[in-house]
Amino acid sequence: MKARKIIFTSLFYLLVTAIVVYTIFPFYWAIVSSLKEGSALYKIDFLPPKPEWGNYTAVFKEQPFGRNILNSLVVATSVVAISLALSVTASYALSYMILTLPFTTWVLTTFMRELPKELEEAALVDGAKPLTIITKVFLPLLWPALATTGLLAFIAAWNEFMFAITFTLSNERRTVPVAIALISGASRFELPWGRVMAASVIVTVPLVVLVLIFQRRIVSGLTAGAVKG
Repeated sequence: MKARKIIFTSLFYLLVTAIVVYTIFPFYWAIVSSLKEGSALYKIDFLPPKPEWGNYTAVFKEQPFGRNILNSLVVATSVVAISLALSVTASYALSYMILTLPFTTWVLTTFMRELPKELEEAALVDGAKPLTIITKVFLPLLWPALATTGLLAFIAAWNEFMFAITFTLSNERRTVPVAIALISGASRFELPWGRVMAASVIVTVPLVVLVLIFQRRIVSGLTAGAVKG
């Protein structure tokens, strides 16, 4: 039995290691590629012998990439604010109807259904209106779900491509996914992979940092309502 337990434990950690490598490797390779230039991009180097930091500066010099990042930040923040404002009220009104609503409403609905019904009943007895119940009673209890939903909605809006490329015409108004897709080389036959990867790393790192900061909130928000007491 002891040998069997050791084997299963070893297989489990081997599987976890494989999943971690599979998940992290693309980001690692993007960082390595962002530090290469020219023919070095087509060589397999786990660490570039001569890092080319010029790719990062070129991203900002050759196009208004700083403005593109600001555009994405404004768009993503606005989307999160509007989505949360609407989904909180929608989840309160539709807390028996799920699966047909957007993700934000679905997450908040799941959490809302687990709040004690007695809180709402007591507020109604005191003469509170639905908006007062949401803002004064339920909203202080919804912060884990709001953090989860807000962060996931922010990531979705930050990475949105189809509407961004459809409704933006100038470089100054484009968001980062479109700006990265339109990075071009000296000729139409050249694609500067080093700069593309550098730009991708620049816009991915903030998302990774946000997830690491709010990871506990994300887990508590996604697991809310999973276990009934």
